[in-house]
Amino acid sequence: MRYPAKETAAKHELIVKEASRLFRERGFENVTVGEVMKAAGLTHGAFYAHFASKQELQEAAVAHGQGVSRDLAQSYGATKKGRRAYAERYLTLRHRDNPGSGCAMAALGPEVARSTPELRAAFERGLEEILSAKAGDREEAIFQTAALLGGVVLARAVKDPRLSDEILESVRQKLK
Repeated sequence: MRYPAKETAAKHELIVKEASRLFRERGFENVTVGEVMKAAGLTHGAFYAHFASKQELQEAAVAHGQGVSRDLAQSYGATKKGRRAYAERYLTLRHRDNPGSGCAMAALGPEVARSTPELRAAFERGLEEILSAKAGDREEAIFQTAALLGGVVLARAVKDPRLSDEILESVRQKLK
């Protein structure tokens, strides 16, 4: 049975959105295609009507997550005040503690670095879009992005909650 194009596109977007969330929460290797499809309310068999492989889904999921980050960065603007407000929002306990609803680059960057050239290229395209969205001085945009990502990655990686909080606060203060 064929579905209308609009319905197929909506299902495709839902699969990508759920995959992006699950991959950010648990990583690429700890999420199966079946789990993604179940989260999207679809059968495992329907996956291949949308994607040729799990790797293709990973690329789409990373691109989706980076698109969300790009749009958010644009909404704050390229002014110093906008960048400061964005950092205040990004470097929070809520973001640290909820990778599934947070930044795809902070959650998946280390995995992408060890992944396929195709996934790395998709990640790079998304990063370039984010850097462009921040406008202004490219060097400053790279620095800020690296500081934000590094702060969240380190805060998530340590066991001591006080050290984790200290990392977020230190990066927030340096970015003001």
